[in-house]
Amino acid sequence: MKASLELVIHTALPAGMAFLATNLDDFFLLIVMFAQVPNQFSYRQIFWGRYLGFAALVALSLPGFFGGLMLPKAWIGLLGLVPILLGLSQLRPQTDAKAKVQFVNSLKLPLLSTQIATVAGLTLANGGDNIGIYVSLFAGQTWAELGLTLLVFALLIPLWYGLALRMVSQPLVQDYLVRVGHRLTPWVLIGLGLFILLDSEAYRLVAR
Repeated sequence: MKASLELVIHTALPAGMAFLATNLDDFFLLIVMFAQVPNQFSYRQIFWGRYLGFAALVALSLPGFFGGLMLPKAWIGLLGLVPILLGLSQLRPQTDAKAKVQFVNSLKLPLLSTQIATVAGLTLANGGDNIGIYVSLFAGQTWAELGLTLLVFALLIPLWYGLALRMVSQPLVQDYLVRVGHRLTPWVLIGLGLFILLDSEAYRLVAR
């Protein structure tokens, strides 16, 4: 019993703090994506895209657990091109609905919809800084501690999703997003992508 309590205190608590510290910006990103329902995404696509993107962040951080080297931050930062391209595409004149549906369907992967892949890419791009923290968190953990840490992450993702959805569901917030969301979202995405590229210094790779 005492060992279990110590495991929770020394593992679950730091894991929760690490999640909150690294996902505050993702809370705003979730709200931006919710503003694009149902035109761009569905709630289900955002939910599973978030899980997939976060799982990729955890996978890229696992070298810290195994004592290896993590992927350079600059290479992760190149994913900042994803929100930039998405934002630019939304600034272009929209085609008719039928042509747009056909275009989206043509891009679908065999086991993954384009929308889910987009949400996962945005989550991964916005989480480049998470890797450095998670590598340090995983380093030196036992298998039991790693399992508990991943369980805490898995439980907090839907909680974070629910809190953001609840905020968007407020009448004042919802009315504002309906009025300005479609005009504001492309610029938010472009700004997010530029910040990721600059913060990770990925622009040095592009310049080469």
